[in-house]
Amino acid sequence: MSKSTQTLNIAIIGCGGIANGKHMPSLAKQQQAQMVAFCDIVKERAEKAAEEYGAKDAKVYTDYRELLKDQSIDVVHVCTPNDSHSEITVAALESGKHVMCEKPMAKTVAQAQEMLDAARRTGKKLTIGYQNRYRPDSLYLKQLCEAGELGDIYLGKALAIRRRAVPTWGVFLDEEKQGGGPLIDIGTHALDLTLWMMDNYKPKSVLGSSFHKLGQRKDAANAWGPWDPEQFKVEDSAFGFITMENGATIMLESSWALNVVETGEAKTILAGTEGGADMKDGLRINGEKLGRLYDTNIDLQAGGVAFYSGTAESESDLEQRLWIEAILEDKEPIVKPEQAFVVTQILEAIYESAKTGKAVYFE
Repeated sequence: MSKSTQTLNIAIIGCGGIANGKHMPSLAKQQQAQMVAFCDIVKERAEKAAEEYGAKDAKVYTDYRELLKDQSIDVVHVCTPNDSHSEITVAALESGKHVMCEKPMAKTVAQAQEMLDAARRTGKKLTIGYQNRYRPDSLYLKQLCEAGELGDIYLGKALAIRRRAVPTWGVFLDEEKQGGGPLIDIGTHALDLTLWMMDNYKPKSVLGSSFHKLGQRKDAANAWGPWDPEQFKVEDSAFGFITMENGATIMLESSWALNVVETGEAKTILAGTEGGADMKDGLRINGEKLGRLYDTNIDLQAGGVAFYSGTAESESDLEQRLWIEAILEDKEPIVKPEQAFVVTQILEAIYESAKTGKAVYFE
C-alpha cells in the first residue's frame, strides 16, 4: 500500500477531558487515520468515545494491556493522568506501536527516561502533546529564531499565569496522580515553548520555589467554581530560575491562582543580541535599527507560516496532521522525546529545589 493511501489504525487510551477536547476531534479530521480502539477504566466513557469517533466495529476496553495485544493497531494515544504515562507508553512501544503521549512526558525524570529508552530500543516513534508549538504565533517566532533574527538568545521568560482558574475536575488537585499543580500542568507548556525557541536543552542549574497560599480558601472565586480545600493537595503557584550551560537564563512563572491582573498562558518572552520578542499581545518583535528602537506587531491573519494552511486548521488539528505525516513518511516528529525529557528534568528540579531550599545542579 502506498503512503498516500495508507490509513493508520489508532487507539485511544484514556477517554476523558483531553481526549475529547483535543485528540479525538482532531484525529477525526485526518483522512489517513481512523480510531479503531478505545480504552478507559470507566467503560461508559470508552463506549461513548467509540460511538462518537470510532470506525466501524471499533473495540472498547477497560484494560490497556488487552488493547495492546491487537497487532492491527499502529498508533496509541496516551491520554491518562500523569502517573500512568510512562507505564502505558513503554508497554505500547514494546508492543510495536508508535505513541503520542499527552504532556507532560511523565510524572518523574526516571519514568521519562524509561519512555526514552523504550523508544530507542524499539525504533518506534514517540512524541509528546505540546500543541502550543503549532499556534501561528509560535510557528512564526520559531522561524524568526531559526533565521537568527533575534541573534544569540540569552534570556527567556516562560509564562503560565492565571488569576483564578483552578481546574476542579478529574485528578488535577491530586499530587499522587499528577505529580504537582500548575507547574506540571500549564508551566510545562510555557517552558517547552521557551526551550524550543531558544533551541537550548542543556540546563546547568535550577532554583525553584512553590507556594500553597490560596488553595486552602473556602468558597474562593474561580473560573470553574470554588475548589475543595480538602482536595487541593498541590501547589497553587511555582516559580523557577534556570541557568543553562552556555549562561543563558530562563525564568519560569506558573500559577492557577495568583493576585495579579496581568495574566498569560503558554507564552514566552525572549531577549537576544539582535532583538527580542513577546507574546503578551499577539506577537511583538522589538529591536534597534539605524540608532533607533522599534517594535512591531506581526499580522498573523494572512497565513504564510510554515506548516500552517490558514485559520481553518487549529493548532490541535495541525499537531495531529503532522504527527500522522511523521509516521507515514518516516520523519522525526515536531516534538522530539529528547526535548520533552529536558522539560521534565527542569520541572522535577524546580519541585526539588522548592522542597529543599537549595539549587539543583545537573551533571
